[in-house]
Amino acid sequence: MEQQSPQESKIIENTKLIYILYLVSLAFGITAIIGVVMVYINKDDPMPDWLKSHYDFLLNTFWKGMIMLIVGVLTIIIVIGIPILIFFTVWTIIRCVKGMRRLDLIQEQPVPDGWMFD
Repeated sequence: MEQQSPQESKIIENTKLIYILYLVSLAFGITAIIGVVMVYINKDDPMPDWLKSHYDFLLNTFWKGMIMLIVGVLTIIIVIGIPILIFFTVWTIIRCVKGMRRLDLIQEQPVPDGWMFD
């Protein structure tokens, strides 16, 4: 593991906190909003490209997840919303866990704007 500056370590800790806030939002939805606000506040700070890819990934996770959540809630009355909401939950967990793993390994997100689990 390479040595990081104190500022880079702080950014890594903030990024990990945002991933955790997204996961906690599956039980308490407001934490995802706090997380995305933190992303928007910090995304323009100077940081290495590999960390910027995590911020892009987190923004995409939030907005694409919001689309799935809205579609799932609106279609729950015709039953198709239930599998959409289940997929949304699994999708969020996998993306956050894989993101935190890559963050710990100091790796960039390979496809930050992708829809799946990359």
